[in-house]
Amino acid sequence: MTDSATGPLPASVLEALGRYDTPTICNAMEIVAPERRLIGYTTKPLVCPFPDLPPMVGYARTVAIRSVLKSSLPAEEQSKRRIDYYEYVGTGFGPRISVIQDLDGPDVGYGAFWGEVQSNVHKALGCLGVVTDGSIRDTPQWAPGFQALAGSIGPSHAWVHAESFGGQVRVAGMTVKSDDLIHADRHGAIVIPLDVAARLPEAAELCGRREAPILEIARSPDFSLEKLKAALKRSAEIH
Repeated sequence: MTDSATGPLPASVLEALGRYDTPTICNAMEIVAPERRLIGYTTKPLVCPFPDLPPMVGYARTVAIRSVLKSSLPAEEQSKRRIDYYEYVGTGFGPRISVIQDLDGPDVGYGAFWGEVQSNVHKALGCLGVVTDGSIRDTPQWAPGFQALAGSIGPSHAWVHAESFGGQVRVAGMTVKSDDLIHADRHGAIVIPLDVAARLPEAAELCGRREAPILEIARSPDFSLEKLKAALKRSAEIH
């Protein structure tokens, strides 16, 4: 049984954040934390084999992996590290999201850490999904409902192993620390500072209200440039 300790935010806040897609959360972040407009989210494309899954919101479990080179640790030490790793992943604030950086440089994605076994194990440990610049495989046998954003899809796990865990990682342009709050869906992922998280749903609703008059005229058969100008003016007046 995994530890799902009460996190720093009420579960209701995470549930509210999960009602919006990640681009909407990014829009809302521009309102509540404009200084983060250029930081804190993925900026490189990631593969999402399960685009219809809902957004996931959870606390980061950070890992760095390698697969081109075999682990230099003795077999006994490798087994101990694997157990330590699973204890790290399966404890702490919940729900959790695995965030994994592949350290293989030009060979990033050479070996897949993720497949049928790891997706099912991590789901059982209380994770909602994974965000990684490495590769994944076995997608038809993947744990049901377990989301994946990955740098690539490949066939082999090569010599893949966890080099370290619990530290700071950087995945697809997004820097993440252990226990950071992550919001992710088919578009990518973003780190949400805990001190602004509760304000994001209201800001997301404001974004929607501001977009409504513009979308209404853009989709109208009576569209005209003059009507668009009027809609833009109405949008700007919504607060």
